[in-house]
Order: sequence, then C-alpha cells, then structure tokens
Amino acid sequence: MTEEKLPRVVAIGGGTGMPVLLRGLKNLPIHLTALVTVADDGGSTGRLREEMAIPAPGDIRNVIAALSDAEPMLLELFQHRFSVGNGLSGHSLGNLLLAAMTSITGNFNMGIKEISRVLNVKGKIYPISNDNMSLHAEMEDGTMITGESKIPLSGKRIKRVFLSPQPVQPLPNAIRAIEQADLVVIAPGSLYTSILPTMITPKIDEAIRNTVGKVVYVCNVMTQAGETDDYTAAEHVRAISSHIGDGAVDAIVVHNEPIRKAVRAMYAEENADPVVYDTDRLINMGLEIIEGDIIDHTRATVRHDTEKIAKLLYSIIERP
Repeated sequence: MTEEKLPRVVAIGGGTGMPVLLRGLKNLPIHLTALVTVADDGGSTGRLREEMAIPAPGDIRNVIAALSDAEPMLLELFQHRFSVGNGLSGHSLGNLLLAAMTSITGNFNMGIKEISRVLNVKGKIYPISNDNMSLHAEMEDGTMITGESKIPLSGKRIKRVFLSPQPVQPLPNAIRAIEQADLVVIAPGSLYTSILPTMITPKIDEAIRNTVGKVVYVCNVMTQAGETDDYTAAEHVRAISSHIGDGAVDAIVVHNEPIRKAVRAMYAEENADPVVYDTDRLINMGLEIIEGDIIDHTRATVRHDTEKIAKLLYSIIERP
C-alpha cells in the first residue's frame, strides 16, 4: 500500500488510556493523528496553567512519550518528575519543556510540533485547542463544580460537563483530521474529565457526527468512582451521546473475559467494579459490538493491552 493510500486513524482522548492505545497504533501501517485534551488542572500541569496561562501540558506530554521513537534515556529524561528543589518540586521536565517551547514559538500547538520533531514522534499530535480552558460539571442535583481534578471528588452524580471561556476555538487541523479519517477511535479513560472534554469542543462534536469514517468507542473495563459509578457500557455511550448527539458512535469495543477475583477485590476497595456489558441495550442503540480479550493479564491493575487493542482496531479498518 502506498503512503498516500494508508488508512487515516484519529484517536481522541487523554489521561492514562490514551497512551496505552497509541503505543500499539503507532506501529501499524496507518496515518495516525492524536487529538488530546488540555483541560487538566492538577499538579505540575495546573501550576503551569496558572503561572503561564497555557493549555494543560500533562496529557500532551504523555502522548508525546507514547508516540516517540527516541532513545529510552531521552524519554526517561522527558518524563522525569522533580522531587526536590523549591520551585521545581513536583514538576515534570516534559511539562517545563512544553511550556518553554510554547514561549519560544508563541503558540502551544507549534511548541508541541517542535518537541515532537526533536523526540521523533510517529504521527501527528494536536491539542484540541490552543486556548487555556477550564472544565466544569453540572451535577444531577444542580450543583456546579469547577476544575477537572475536583469533579470526581464531589461525591455526586454528573449530569453534564462543559468548557469555559466560550467560545473555545478548536484547531482547524483537528477538525480536518476527523473529517478525513477512515477510523475515529474514542480512547478509554476517565469519561467526564479526560474523554468528553476533547469531544465537546465546538465544531469537534460536529466533525465526529459528520465524519465518513467509522467512530469506535473503546469502552472502559472498570467503572470509576466519582465519575461512572455503576455505569454499564450503554450508559457510557449514553453520556457521550447526550454531549455530542445521538448516532455519533457507530461501534463499541468491549472486553469479554472475566476479571480475576483478586483484582476485582482490589478495585472494590476504591468503589470500582467491572463494567457490565448490557448487550441488548447496546444493540437497541444501533451499535456494533466488537468483543475480545483486550486487557493485559500480566498487570496487577486493569489496563487495555496495547498490542491486542491495536490489532483489533486494525482489523476493523481492513473489513470490506
């Protein structure tokens, strides 16, 4: 297959699920684009946002590391987090480099592009916006919570999330990538604080609804306390639909093997349980269900297996 005819795959998300997805996808014969959330406000990222008025660099940093083919020592340096020293305590070197490159280039997206070139990144990485935005949640009882890091701690069920200040300006290249994609993959991760902030940006939601490519949601394997307590797979999709419109998601990828008892017990202590795959509801929603054993069984925690999920997603592209 010639370079021009390689399938175009767009991955959307942030948090811990996005890098896992990308590490496998980067090795496939595809044109890969990652659209990454910039609404994080915790730790090093939050301090840099406040001090330099830039979009959140933390999720971008992890995506750069996942897609980089740089020497391991250079990547370790990029991901290094300072533990001592006055102003540097808690900061990641990669976050500082992204902030510095943004200052040099005058543009967050250009800063990412330059860092990506230095670290030999495979594929393209776009922040969902160059804007320094904040995430808010309206809870089911009408309470408003401001700040990505505070939303899961409220102890209340989330009704919807939204961004400020409005209007958030999406990157034209991000919109174009979705419109031209053969496959759009919504990554697993924190549904309301990592995934939806990327999708509810104006014009991004419209592009997802209107793309000719197939839109596939890789469903979380476990629920998340404070965000998706007791959510079934259908309720994950319903949350996406309520934010960006019905019919936006064409297919859902689910893990179809039992979770080990010891692992379930560990998660139960954090008020998290395996996501129930309510097949009938998913079918009634018009979704194609794609099943597989797609977690890494060598880990003590539940994580998607980067190679298994990449292979499964590539098989979707290859279907006639």
